[in-house]
Amino acid sequence: MINAFLAQDGIYLLTVILLGLGLAGIIVCNNYMKKLICMNIMQVAVIFFFLCLGQKNGGTIPVAMDTIIHAADYINPLPHGLMLTAIVVSLGTTGVGLALLTRIWERFGTLEEDEIIQVKGEDEV
Repeated sequence: MINAFLAQDGIYLLTVILLGLGLAGIIVCNNYMKKLICMNIMQVAVIFFFLCLGQKNGGTIPVAMDTIIHAADYINPLPHGLMLTAIVVSLGTTGVGLALLTRIWERFGTLEEDEIIQVKGEDEV
């Protein structure tokens, strides 16, 4: 029973766990690098979710075959193509985030949110 659940719906449970971990990490962590990592975990969870929705039991790749004549027997390639785009966007946002973290480190000497707010408050006074 548990094996059947994990085989069919376990990926949805993994997706919810990853999304929860990422959201909790963003809320709880004060380090900006950890927040960026948690954001990436949430992006992976969303990609898993969409890829799971794109799967079909008994479906095959969307390549024309003589033995398969009905479109319902093929897997829809659109979610997979969209998630490839999402992966590229995720890499781009991670790169921009790392560049911003580098600038924050150079300016404040730390990536801790509390310390940055304290230093910024002292600069304004």
